[in-house]
Amino acid sequence: MFSSRFHWDPRPNRVTLALAAQRAAGERILDLTESNPTHAGLRYPGEILNAFDDAAMLAYEPDPAGTPAARQAVSDYYAARGHAVPVERILLTASTSEAYAYLFKLLTNPGDEVLVPRPSYPLFEFLADMESVAVRQYPLQYHGGWSIDLDAVERAITARTRAIVLVNPNNPTGSYVKRGELRALTALCAARGVALISDEVFADYALAEDANRVATLAGVEECLAFCMSGLSKVAGLPQMKLGWMVVSGPPALRAEAWGKLEWIADTYLSVGTPVQCAAARLLAAGDSVQRQIRRRTVENLAFARGALAGSPANILAVEGGWYITLQVPSMRSEEEWTLGLLEHARVLVQPGFFYDFETEAYLVVSLLTAPDIFREGLARLVAHVTGA
Repeated sequence: MFSSRFHWDPRPNRVTLALAAQRAAGERILDLTESNPTHAGLRYPGEILNAFDDAAMLAYEPDPAGTPAARQAVSDYYAARGHAVPVERILLTASTSEAYAYLFKLLTNPGDEVLVPRPSYPLFEFLADMESVAVRQYPLQYHGGWSIDLDAVERAITARTRAIVLVNPNNPTGSYVKRGELRALTALCAARGVALISDEVFADYALAEDANRVATLAGVEECLAFCMSGLSKVAGLPQMKLGWMVVSGPPALRAEAWGKLEWIADTYLSVGTPVQCAAARLLAAGDSVQRQIRRRTVENLAFARGALAGSPANILAVEGGWYITLQVPSMRSEEEWTLGLLEHARVLVQPGFFYDFETEAYLVVSLLTAPDIFREGLARLVAHVTGA
């Protein structure tokens, strides 16, 4: 009776069950996995509420690509970062997840393929399955720093490959695409008729400067490319449900893609009028939230480096984003480390296999975590790993 898309195992994993049991017993758990900025103890300015004091939101005048004013606000966001992005190339969505859905509808037929990085955020398979698209992975390599295995990308392309997905910076590795990598990828995509999709939600959260880093694919001209972001990370406002994509590439391809995307967007008209009316003020007010997040991630990273120095846990190189990856001794599996930390130290981390790390043993920790919890949690983690 139901679609074959729903083939996932709905049963909770061992970590979820153990966490539920600890909380049911009244234990205080130090959660080092915080990903929701509205739960992270940040100060949200009152201007965010005032942004909705606008009578214009009482009128419904739908535009498939989004209202001109809201799209101009996104264009201004890029301009403030040194990138000229015309309003005519910006299409609004309710979220980056919806943007993926639009792009998979645009680029693929059922059974076609998209290439996604490994390790990375564990959402692509679900998004692709919902569109009857297959996912093939390409590896990120670690040799003191992360890089894209370009040879593996080329080998992974088949006659049914329609897009290569980049996460820039990657979640959870925090690695940015480098200029040489982008040159190779755009040449490959242009030659093979494949699009680039760049998820740039964490792009504003660099932990250090690097002139070799690619900040956005918004200026790509060699091949059809789409870059995405939204208020969820840019302004720490996931509840506002406003994302966007920028369409780039050769003029003819870009124009055809834009026309079809408008058709898709017009079918759903999912972006609410109130958030579009408030977009400029939300982005402006969100700057203070973003500054708080950047300060916290930098300070938490500095503390982590000091706390873990000389311990059996090692922080892999990280360039940006909200997460760090810890390499711990492979004498135990990631699941055993995670369950042991939860049971004996009352500390919650994420095992590397949540993100499809190819080898063991890695743990993922959020730099967004409130400082008092972060520091106590890391101290317990170091004690547990050292005493293992």
